[in-house]
Amino acid sequence: MSAPPTPGSAPGASGAAGAPAAGLPERSGPRGPLTGIRVVDLSAYIAGPYGCTMLADQGAEVIKIEPPDGDNLRRYPSTLADESRAFVGVNRSKYGVVLDLKQPRDLAALMRLVREADVLVHNFRPTVPPRLGIGYEQLQLINPRLIYCAVSGYGETGPLKDKAGFDQVLQTLTGMCTEQSRGEGPPEILYGSVVDYYAAALVAGGVSSALYERERSGQGQFVGVSLMRAALTMQSARLVWAEGEPRDIERDMRSGGITGIHPTGEGYLYLSANTPGFWRAFCEKTGLMALHDDPRYDSVKKRAQHRDEIVPRVREALAARSALAWEAHFGEEVPCAAARPLADMFDHPQAVAQQMVERIEHPVLGSYQGFTRPWVFSRTPGPDPFAAPVLGQHTEALRAGLDAADDPA
Repeated sequence: MSAPPTPGSAPGASGAAGAPAAGLPERSGPRGPLTGIRVVDLSAYIAGPYGCTMLADQGAEVIKIEPPDGDNLRRYPSTLADESRAFVGVNRSKYGVVLDLKQPRDLAALMRLVREADVLVHNFRPTVPPRLGIGYEQLQLINPRLIYCAVSGYGETGPLKDKAGFDQVLQTLTGMCTEQSRGEGPPEILYGSVVDYYAAALVAGGVSSALYERERSGQGQFVGVSLMRAALTMQSARLVWAEGEPRDIERDMRSGGITGIHPTGEGYLYLSANTPGFWRAFCEKTGLMALHDDPRYDSVKKRAQHRDEIVPRVREALAARSALAWEAHFGEEVPCAAARPLADMFDHPQAVAQQMVERIEHPVLGSYQGFTRPWVFSRTPGPDPFAAPVLGQHTEALRAGLDAADDPA
């Protein structure tokens, strides 16, 4: 069980290296690959904050700076009575500090943090940081080794640079919603903030690469991540336009044929049987060897062309068992999955075996289970996760620590 860090707590058996910022409690548990790295997180919503959480998962010390009214994600609708499920899930393993950057005292406190920080992440629109005195060029003068990561909707230049960017706005702009509908109906949103979470992965990856390069050059640099880049990165296989091709062509990656979700005797089952071996195993296990032996269906492309002939026969066969029974019957021979509710992942045997979900103590919620580790590192698995901070949880401890550090006595 992972509890919030407490002041003066000892490092774990493997030794969590790197003292935390003045006044903040140490993390417990083993080192991570980014142990000793200090991150100042000024971002809000999902992309920037979860990117910083992924850095915290790797051992970085992340100090989340919020304005007095808090990250807007705290106010998102939630079925939790006293907390935002989104905020708790996105901001684990961070120290929470409230600073009003329009107040000289609080801006000075941020600058003291920046002087000793390795990374700063924000998601202000490009014109805002210089106005606050925290633009890249301004902070580079204070700390030339700083990795400065700006997360924006559309990037730092161009006609849309000052527009607010949101996940589903960028999905719609970049064709994801149109491709999702396959031209058979109105555009469809992909729910689950997929662009935000992919942008978060770009934040973690970009910052880590810049830290690696800094070990060689000794210099920090600007790292730009945008939701538009994330949305287009996710579609790089679609964004290929060969010379001589028409502009408006089919760009989707779906293989067609039987690949997709099908009804069964009870529940729904996703099937993918594109390779010759998987196709044969599927036909054997469903009693549809006549389909396998028919030369009209002996390739993925042909099966996609004859989908209207094949799918009714497949679904008739699948009606004989439940989705879970088919999943067990196909085993490792046919790629498939019964459609499950997300809650099943809390105790799914594979998630349990991989230790993807841990129990965490939260000062308001009490004990809860949540996802914790996106990676596996054999030698530096990373310190124990702890709960997202309540608003301003570590503000006074940090202020006291900074004041003590500045006191010549």
